[in-house]
Amino acid sequence: MTSEELKKEIVRIKKEKNIVILGHYYQIDDIQEISDYVGDSLALAQEAQRTDAPIIVFCGVHFMAETAKLLNPTRKVLLPDMAASCSLAESCSGDDLRKFKQQHPDHIVVSYVNCSAEVKAESDLICTSGNAEKLINALPADQKIIFTPDKNLGSYINRQTGRNMLLWNGVCTVHDALEAEGILKLKQTYPDAPVVAHPECNAAVLAVSDFIGSTKAMLSYIQKTDYKRYIVATESGILYEMRRNNPDKEFVAVSAGESCACLDCSYMKMNTLEKLYRCVCDEQPEILLDAELIAKASKPIVRMLDMSKQLGIIK
Repeated sequence: MTSEELKKEIVRIKKEKNIVILGHYYQIDDIQEISDYVGDSLALAQEAQRTDAPIIVFCGVHFMAETAKLLNPTRKVLLPDMAASCSLAESCSGDDLRKFKQQHPDHIVVSYVNCSAEVKAESDLICTSGNAEKLINALPADQKIIFTPDKNLGSYINRQTGRNMLLWNGVCTVHDALEAEGILKLKQTYPDAPVVAHPECNAAVLAVSDFIGSTKAMLSYIQKTDYKRYIVATESGILYEMRRNNPDKEFVAVSAGESCACLDCSYMKMNTLEKLYRCVCDEQPEILLDAELIAKASKPIVRMLDMSKQLGIIK
């Protein structure tokens, strides 16, 4: 089948089976186009809670589908390609974090949502790139914290809050590959274009950026400002949503090197229309988590959501 035929079939089947398709901002354009909801990982998992669909197809990476299962334990959660992993999530295992916690018994663990269910189960609080700063600020000033798994995001939060969190040595290899030198060259070419960057980027890149924020925050910033052109330092999939919402603006993607035309996450791009079609047809592969893990891993997520409501971050 052609791409258009595949999309029509996927839409037909999802309606027939009452399936909700969640598409992350970093997915290929065709998948974002036919997703019922497009957003970042946590927002999509929450969106699934608001639907009555018995089957959730998460077009993203493995930890995202796990998070959707944690928040929707009675639903069937599918992932088009079970091999769609994440370099950041893979940098920290539940066993390794458990051992690390034993070495620092006076610390609590705050984990970025980009981690496995096993790491979530070993955490006291989950955060996102959008709420991390406010959540950390809300904790007692003398509270000792282990921040996992992203040292770049953790370092950024330390600088913003004045904290000295103990950082796990993990990175998103896609964002960490960006170099400040390349961005400075683009700024010379496009001097009137602000640089918008995700806090998973390294400190040197963030230092030469004009706006730092989550995918959602970057989209909001672009819509609220009047620049004609933006330099974008994050995964290239976000360009689809940026262009869709701002057809009169131009976006220049930062590459990881002169030989790379754009910044792609190979794991995110593992999900294809063909795999999505097979997924909705066969209702496989399915995310399966045991009840004990769901109970433990969902607690720090619920705590995050409760704190976010108290702080007015979410309603």
